[in-house]
Amino acid sequence: MNAEITPEIRATWQVPAFETRLWLGQGQPWCIVIPVINEGERIGKLLDRMATLGIQNLADILIVDGGSTDGSLNTVALQAQGVRGLLVKTGPGKLSAQLRCAYAFALGQGYAGIVTIDGNNKDDPAAIPRFINALQNGADFVQASRYIPGGVGENTPKFREFAIRWVHAPLLSFCSGFHWTDTTQGFRAYSRKLLFDPKVAPFRDIFLTYELLAYLSYRAPKLGYRCLELPTTRRYPATGQVPTKISSIQGNLAVLTILLNACRGRYDP
Repeated sequence: MNAEITPEIRATWQVPAFETRLWLGQGQPWCIVIPVINEGERIGKLLDRMATLGIQNLADILIVDGGSTDGSLNTVALQAQGVRGLLVKTGPGKLSAQLRCAYAFALGQGYAGIVTIDGNNKDDPAAIPRFINALQNGADFVQASRYIPGGVGENTPKFREFAIRWVHAPLLSFCSGFHWTDTTQGFRAYSRKLLFDPKVAPFRDIFLTYELLAYLSYRAPKLGYRCLELPTTRRYPATGQVPTKISSIQGNLAVLTILLNACRGRYDP
């Protein structure tokens, strides 16, 4: 573990239990974290796109699995696609718990910054070099957006688009002091400095489901960190099942509750 993470600091972190199924060591200064659970052929297609772009030559690819049972994460196949690490969360929680596992692991390896992209192949990984470039130039939080000039959103479910553009992003913008346009996206990047800050403190058990995404969008601007959005492309399938882990009614109500709690400072240290 990197010497910067002293035992005293590490003792304050609450990180779910996880297993390291694959780790080839650090090769690049940046890390790409891909959270997955039962993504089937979608994760393979995303990794193929990333391999074609040569992303593995810019940043190390680390998959964090929430407990997939579909056989989509064969370690031999993953290595052939440029993946350097596979973590499997065995402790409780969903997305935020997965991210805490991966971020703690990545910081422990000494990465200067982390890019996160969903494993469902909706986002275009061609934008990843621009995220890394933004981190190199001093950004602390880089958010993907399909709603700024140059961004593209295809087949976004109408209710979801309405909720993002007229509820989620405006409320987070008002409460954080930074003009966000696409706040539910998991395609984003964080500096090492941001994730280490005890005033941010992302390694807490309060972050179990989708809390961490809304919280960081609120907290980072409030603390004066350099935030920006980059235009990206996000495509939903034209037909068939929408690849999402958020159910239509109960899931959206939970996301709304999380949003309100974040904006009221309920997750602040």
